[in-house]
Amino acid sequence: MSDHNLAVLAEKSFERLGDYESLFFEGRWLTSAEIHQRSARVAAGLRAHGVQPGDRVVVMTMNAPEVFISYRAIWRAGAVVTPVIFLQSGPELRHILDDSGATAAIISPELATLFGAAADGLAITTFVIGEDSYTALEAGEPAAIEPRADDDLAALLYTGGTTGRAKGVMLSHRGLWEAGRGLELGSRSGTSTRSLLPLPLSHAYGLIVAIAGLHSERRLVSVLQRWFDATGWLRLVAEHRLETSPVVPTMLQMLLAQPLGDYDLSSLQSFGSGGATLPPAIRAAAEKTFGVTVLQGYGCTESSAVISAETMTEHRPGSVGKPLPNAEVAILDLAGNPVAAGEDGEICVRGPGVMLGYWNDPELTAQTVRDGWLHTGDIGRLDADGYLYVVDRMKDLIIRGGFNVFPRDVEDVLLEHPAVQIAACVGRPDAKNGEEVVAVVQLLPGHQVSGADLVEYTRARMAKYKHPREVTVLDAVPLTSVGKINRKAVRDLVRKSR
Repeated sequence: MSDHNLAVLAEKSFERLGDYESLFFEGRWLTSAEIHQRSARVAAGLRAHGVQPGDRVVVMTMNAPEVFISYRAIWRAGAVVTPVIFLQSGPELRHILDDSGATAAIISPELATLFGAAADGLAITTFVIGEDSYTALEAGEPAAIEPRADDDLAALLYTGGTTGRAKGVMLSHRGLWEAGRGLELGSRSGTSTRSLLPLPLSHAYGLIVAIAGLHSERRLVSVLQRWFDATGWLRLVAEHRLETSPVVPTMLQMLLAQPLGDYDLSSLQSFGSGGATLPPAIRAAAEKTFGVTVLQGYGCTESSAVISAETMTEHRPGSVGKPLPNAEVAILDLAGNPVAAGEDGEICVRGPGVMLGYWNDPELTAQTVRDGWLHTGDIGRLDADGYLYVVDRMKDLIIRGGFNVFPRDVEDVLLEHPAVQIAACVGRPDAKNGEEVVAVVQLLPGHQVSGADLVEYTRARMAKYKHPREVTVLDAVPLTSVGKINRKAVRDLVRKSR
């Protein structure tokens, strides 16, 4: 049996750390033994219902302990975790179910109507958490671990739904194992860590955080939010004296807008930030306000969620850390040649974490992974010491009058304004310049500033060709289901506004 089998990883984690109160969710503690034993029984239940090694099993739930249990059970049964974020439209969900060929699904009761309609006519056995169908999965004796090879499929994650039809990313047992190990190696020292988990576990970021925890030599005590809300986050940190939390940048922005003086947050020591590039102004504000160290990481679904990460001993302002062990990073120009240290180019990565390919799409796989190198589509640079810096997405680059404008540069300046909470910059087609630079912002509660004033604010701080010609103040900047800026929605909004 492969040492990289994720079910083996979970088994060894329990053997190493023993039984303790490990997960708190909505008023109840679960022990590590309860999670381990329930997952072994659910694995047996899945097998009894016909789930075979290699079968795709959809997990579509809001955050709950059963997500951890189900993931481990699916791997134990030799099947493939197929997480689906619960904020799906019917057609999007139907595409995922049909394309993946899933044979079984584990869902939240709130999603039963949506799921049932999307799965109509498909041969998918459905288990609803909290109902008899899921309870019956746990009725039998624990199952043994199904052997899997390093390159066997462990997870099929659908991505890209905001820019087109979602595509399935195939991730192997070894790839996820290595990515989780690399992330954990840079984590905190000590005998235990108390963490708050607000991330959707159905997203690649949440998944890899969960796998990294299985590598830990420390007892991890986790408090899980069903979904992120800033007030609940603050209350849980204060109540449980939590020390760290993985977040996306917009979560930090929302937290900074809260009345923080109402909560005792003195236990906090660090944040892990990923999922999107963290604006410097937000990082500085978080570190000053919370008295913590903010550690950035970087990756994409196709790289098993992580490529590089800062650690408590190796972090540099503006960077996303050094590449993880076994992740080789190269910065290439448009011709595919390496550029010098400090120069911008496309971030490419090679190593076990690189996806096996896109499900049912060998042509797109060949375009994305060339000679073993995953082409991320992100622009970045490496400094002389090996720290990686992310500049922006290649596809988000705005070309105004022949000049390159990176949206992140504009957003960083807007976020320095004391009234701005969230900013998003995009290009809008323009007859004269090809594209025009425009932005939308969401203001902090109780603050007022006009779009025209924000244009003048950026004009005084940026090159003439860079600053936005138009800034629109919105009640809420569109975000994706995992809290990242939804650039497609922003583009649609600014183009329709003309």
